[in-house]
Amino acid sequence: MKIFSKTLAATALTMLTAFPVQAEGCLELGGVAIPNFFSEGKGEPVIISATLMGSVTNAAGKIMAQRVTETGLEMDMEHYFGRADGGALFTRDVGVLTAVPGRPGRFMIEISYEVQEGQGRGTLAEYKGSFRSYGLVDLRDPQDMQGLVRYSGEVCK
Repeated sequence: MKIFSKTLAATALTMLTAFPVQAEGCLELGGVAIPNFFSEGKGEPVIISATLMGSVTNAAGKIMAQRVTETGLEMDMEHYFGRADGGALFTRDVGVLTAVPGRPGRFMIEISYEVQEGQGRGTLAEYKGSFRSYGLVDLRDPQDMQGLVRYSGEVCK
């Protein structure tokens, strides 16, 4: 009987650590995004269009403003995230870009997404909270700006 108890305990521990605990009314977000950036000209917002894999399937956004910092850039951004089930979220964000030494025009990017209350649609209409992403972007060529980022977090009703 002791062998069975140890096996059962080990199985239960494995199951608990293999699947993250999710609070009722919360949605875990996670996946990868492949953004492309489109410059609309001097003084105009930069448009973002991305294919996503994971819990969100597509995103669109804008870089509203950017500032040069000691280590790279800081950007004020907005994003619209969509899911295959018709749910959508709108976020207002801050992106911090850190220049990669010896690689002009390439940056490590970290974004904090703040879901705007009352701006969700469909199956995500009542969700709020924030999530984050990090990755790399290549902004050398204004006609071919692109990146790769990993996003994760949790939003709740």
